[in-house]
This record gives sequence, C-alpha cells and structure tokens, in this order.
Amino acid sequence: MICHRRNALATLALGLAAPGIWAGAYEDFFVAILRDDDAAIAALLRRGFDPNTRDPKGQVGLTIALQNGSSKAFAALLASSQVNVEARNAQDESPLMMAALKGNLEAVKALLARDADVNKTGWAPLHYAASAGSRQHVAIIALLLENHAYIDATSPNGTTPLMMAAQYGSNEAVQLLLDEGADPTLKNQLGLTAADFALRVSRTESADKIAAAIRKRQPNRGRW
Repeated sequence: MICHRRNALATLALGLAAPGIWAGAYEDFFVAILRDDDAAIAALLRRGFDPNTRDPKGQVGLTIALQNGSSKAFAALLASSQVNVEARNAQDESPLMMAALKGNLEAVKALLARDADVNKTGWAPLHYAASAGSRQHVAIIALLLENHAYIDATSPNGTTPLMMAAQYGSNEAVQLLLDEGADPTLKNQLGLTAADFALRVSRTESADKIAAAIRKRQPNRGRW
C-alpha cells in the first residue's frame, strides 16, 4: 500500500512538472524547425517530445519545415517512427501537398516512402504539384502519377489538376497530364474547362494543346 501511494505521488509530481518542462520545449521545438536545427529536434524527440505537436496556428512540424525550406529539420522529423505523415493543417493540407506545392522532389519521395496518401479527398497533392511551373513540379507530377495518383481528381469545386496546370502551371505540365490521359472535357462547378482556365490568363499555347486533345477524343465523322 505504501509503495503504491509513493508511485501515485511520483506520477502526480511528474504530471505537475511536465507542463513547465514542455512549455520551454514547445517553443524550442518550433524555433529549431525555423532554424533548421536537426540536432535540437532530435534531442527533443529523444526526450519524448511529440513530433506531431501543433503550433498556435494548428500547423505541424513537418509542414512548417517544408514551408520554410528547413530540409534538415524535415529529415529529423520524418526519421521519427511517431511522426504522422498525414497530419493536416487548418486548410486540410497534408505534408505531401506542401512538398508538392514547394516543388520539393526529394521530400515528396521521402513522404511517399512513408506511405503518404497520394489520393486524399478534396484538394490532392496532384492539384498542388500542377499549380506551379518549374521542372521540379513537372517531375513531381510524373512521380505522383507513377504512384497511382488519380489524374482527374476533383477538388470540392470540381477543379482538376489539368485545370490547375492550365492556369498556374506550365505548358510542360499540361502536356504531361494530357499524355497521361487527363480528361480535357471535364468542367468545374462554374462550367469551366481546362481550356477556359488557360484562356483566363491568356495562355493560348496551353489552351491550344487542350483543344487539340479534345478534338482527338471526338469520334471521326464519315463523309456523306
């Protein structure tokens, strides 16, 4: 009985002390991410700090590291078996989506190796990869497709990756998606096709590629 009471008191004492201890660690954790200090992060994780802790805005460390280009911090967090690669922020963005948006090919590869979801509902990683035009983004589109990303994924408002590429990405991204089978005839909730997205920003080359793809889909009509 005495031993049990001592254990209970010890547990209570640790519980009272923990908030004070982790209050400092909480600040140290996010400062270390911004400073790209992988050694400090690893030390905190060894002490039992939760790698999935969120900042006051609801962001997890993986996403913050990707947003700020903190590659060593990202690697230190991803090395933890406890890290949740599917943790979403307030905008329902996953770390894989952020890596795709930032054009961080190596981070995308690392997250896929940890079974990050390429086909989350709503906005998907492929939408984010298609929304910028660098060579890295095109490579990420190809990689996501190789990992079975749904090419015609629709956002909550019906936007497809091809539509994103048509307005925000590159001609190369548009061509890749078309070559891989993206449907150029789909429309979003406003009735706009990918070609309409391209024309809204005067991207005539992309619009022409999409129009040509639509013509190829139309059945040949015989002459009378």
